[in-house]
Amino acid sequence: MFQRIIPIFPLPDVVLFPNVFLPLHIFEPRYRAMVADALDGDRMIGMVLLKPGWEDDYLGAPPVYPVGCGGLITHAERLADGRYNIVLRGLEKFRIVEEEPGAPYRRAQVEVVHETPADAERDRLRAHRHRLEALVNPASEQAGPDQTIPTSMPDEDLIHALAQYLSLEPLERQALLEREGVCARCESLIELLEMKELMAKRAWKRSRPH
Repeated sequence: MFQRIIPIFPLPDVVLFPNVFLPLHIFEPRYRAMVADALDGDRMIGMVLLKPGWEDDYLGAPPVYPVGCGGLITHAERLADGRYNIVLRGLEKFRIVEEEPGAPYRRAQVEVVHETPADAERDRLRAHRHRLEALVNPASEQAGPDQTIPTSMPDEDLIHALAQYLSLEPLERQALLEREGVCARCESLIELLEMKELMAKRAWKRSRPH
């Protein structure tokens, strides 16, 4: 569980999900300071996605989506020039209440959004898993047996890993994170993958010589 006020790290193309690992290279001075303070404290950082148009005010405080995910720094390497290589492990989803002024980097008051599935939802997740594996495994099997989905991975972790690691647009990932509950997130991920599969088939048919 992380504190109510946490540093937030806004990026234009990264969305973090619970229990998923995320490597990051930290080079901006303000975010070097953020990492240094986090390492001296509880090692917590909140990842949030920048809204479109962020380029106009990147060095300031451009708008971010209100839902993000808190991450724990599990590994940190400080380079000779002050940059950092870190690894975050996603913990829990949060919603920004308001930002806190005064720090050299962005901080916010957040409320944790608990998403532990109920027993009935776990039954639905197990049923949905088969559809997810059918959608994802054909592509992973072409990459070799080591790339297939491990059967031992818990359902929630599988959904979050796919949401983060599959080839999706940042806004698609953000929409998945904002879904209320793991089961709803899984259903939306299935719908998204089915749509992409259909679009790919249509594009392939159009490209075939007549």
